Amino acid sequence: MQINRSYAVAATLMGLTVGLHVFGGGPEIHDPIRASAMPDLVRAVGSVLWHAVTWILILMAVALAWISYRQNSALFAMVIAIQIGFAALFLFYGWTLLGTVWEMGQWTIFSVIPAVMLLGHWQERRSA
Repeated sequence: MQINRSYAVAATLMGLTVGLHVFGGGPEIHDPIRASAMPDLVRAVGSVLWHAVTWILILMAVALAWISYRQNSALFAMVIAIQIGFAALFLFYGWTLLGTVWEMGQWTIFSVIPAVMLLGHWQERRSA
């Protein structure tokens, strides 16, 4: 069983993204939502969504580590689709609500990881 190095790099980047999300985004985004004067229901839904995103990021890191060793085209496509969707959401809401895509630069990592994955896919096809 040979490792796909590009997928392994993508898995590492996703793992780092999890850390940035939890330790950087938590204090910057999640904690203020929890401490806000918004209704309890809104704060509770905010917490559910925060932790759901955390779980999705963890699962994507695990999925990328998995496909580094074992080909799985459906898992590959799903991870790319989720990442492109996340990138599109950050771009759309950054531009339409904030007037800039740089205030929420998370779209960059959610664009880079699929690009690294596609590079690995191309290299895999080329060597087959």
